[in-house]
Amino acid sequence: MKAALVLVGALSLAGCSGSEAATPPHPTWHNGEVNAVSRTTSAAGVAMTTSLRPEGTLETVALDLATGRKLWAHPATMAGRLPGMGVPAPAIVETGEGKAVAVAVDPAREGRWNATLIGRDARTGTQRWTRPLHSTFGPQRCGAFICVSEHTALAKARIVVLDPATGRPMWKLPGIAEVEWSDASRAVFLRLARHPVLEAHDLKSGKLAWRLPVEQALGAGVDMSGGWSFGATDDNLIGYVAPYTRPATKKVSSFGLFSVKLADGTVNWIRPSVVRVYPSGSPGFAPVVRPVDRQGRYGGFARLDAESGRVLGQIPAAQVPGSGWWLAFPARMEKLGFLKHGRPGTAFDLATGRAAEIKTERGWSFCVTDPKPLPLKDQPRGFYSVASLCEFDLAGGRKTPGAEAPPAWFTGSQDGWRTWRDEAGGLHGIKDGAGTTPGMYG
Repeated sequence: MKAALVLVGALSLAGCSGSEAATPPHPTWHNGEVNAVSRTTSAAGVAMTTSLRPEGTLETVALDLATGRKLWAHPATMAGRLPGMGVPAPAIVETGEGKAVAVAVDPAREGRWNATLIGRDARTGTQRWTRPLHSTFGPQRCGAFICVSEHTALAKARIVVLDPATGRPMWKLPGIAEVEWSDASRAVFLRLARHPVLEAHDLKSGKLAWRLPVEQALGAGVDMSGGWSFGATDDNLIGYVAPYTRPATKKVSSFGLFSVKLADGTVNWIRPSVVRVYPSGSPGFAPVVRPVDRQGRYGGFARLDAESGRVLGQIPAAQVPGSGWWLAFPARMEKLGFLKHGRPGTAFDLATGRAAEIKTERGWSFCVTDPKPLPLKDQPRGFYSVASLCEFDLAGGRKTPGAEAPPAWFTGSQDGWRTWRDEAGGLHGIKDGAGTTPGMYG
């Protein structure tokens, strides 16, 4: 039976008196027709995701952002994507007059290629242009353009900046790179190499604006194999590089958080030898970390201010319970909960470090703590869908029935709309704010 699409937009009259008008609820929708396995991107009133079909193949799906109604879908694939990077989302770029182009990786259309990059009208799905690919990490929006890594499995790897309306190449960079931030005129790339580098380039010309070796911030021995994540404040880019134990030497690479000025690449602050915890907010919005000493021992927990790097609140190591817990945060992240499934947990006030009463305490944590790899057809094992959050009662360690939208530190917001994936893969949307803020996935 086809899953139902539910749009909630009815007005509720509650607590009105005299001539005061009722306040309408936030526009909300749920689409259970999709099994979203990637992040969701949006522009010009269209939301995009990569969905898993029942037979194990992927498809690019476009939804109307105001209602959640499916607009169109086309087959998608991955060619050269690394499992640790997750399933890529389509890229979507506004082209003016309320229109946008959606760009995704489709199955190959020519025998000697492994995939095809296709640009389509975001609302109708009408094809605009194609570009054959050997291997790629997938397309990304970079300002008003599309950036795509090409030939990533070959020595001649490069990143190409394309005009989204025509697919015409504007300029290119040699090597493998990923876009970590962009605005209308510039993009910051993380160039992945033995000695990784952040570089800001003018989007129209490709001219270099500034360059920062990541090791200049975190010290020698950085290895991106452990993973990375970036998020931005108004003026700064905050980066996290995870630790990686090299098999040959058993030594741990340099890791931690750092902040650079978007204007010139100057380092603002550094927090070396800390690991980012999950779930938590974007590094550019609400980073929560644990220090690790040279012997590999973990300390307590600290929430940092993304602008300054200073500690806003912390839980000392002595207060961390033994084992068998998962982190859980309330909507405002003012407390840190240690969730124990089916048993009472504990919670602490982040500002004071004091234990909190858990009788009525709730926190958001991963719905599933032992996710299974996606059953993808003709793809390597090890890909997982984006995580889903559920609200839990910390006193009993059970999911809260009828919980509302996950918190903004997890979902982020795009033009006031927050979208998220539920446990079954269905997509939800709610417009309860304005502007754009980063979430857990950047």
